[in-house]
Amino acid sequence: MSELTYLQGYPEHLLTQVRQLISEQRLGQVLQQRYPGAHNITSDKALYLYVVELKNAYLRNAPSVDKVAWDSKIHVLKNALGLHTAVSRIQGSKLKAKAEIRIATVFKRAPADLLRMITVHELAHLKEKQHDKAFYQLCCHMEPRYHQLEFDTRLWLTHLALADEESRD
Repeated sequence: MSELTYLQGYPEHLLTQVRQLISEQRLGQVLQQRYPGAHNITSDKALYLYVVELKNAYLRNAPSVDKVAWDSKIHVLKNALGLHTAVSRIQGSKLKAKAEIRIATVFKRAPADLLRMITVHELAHLKEKQHDKAFYQLCCHMEPRYHQLEFDTRLWLTHLALADEESRD
């Protein structure tokens, strides 16, 4: 992996440290030490309960979440990590919008803290649609370590991509 796809835009001194960990084949070990705990949320129902619990703790006045699911069609390597959508339906003479959150299935095997980061990110979209200052302030309100967890999620995805490359060689 000559290019650090998930880490574009980060300062060069951080990228140098990441390249060093990769060359020493220690990236996975560092992540394992930092995040030893896995989660046990594997079903859509368990994921829904997890998301609703977080929403109720931090976003009581936000619109409800009608559906939460693991989504194998989200291609992390090319696209997004999760999706927040509003599905509009006509019921009689009324137009109703239902909020849905979909999280990439790769997070089924992610450390618990990284699942929390992506969940917080998608929940923040209930109130803030754009990735602006207010959006990131809301993310940090729900998870004070949000920025570190986002960076570490990118490291974890880099590690997975490297492992996938090695398995194809």
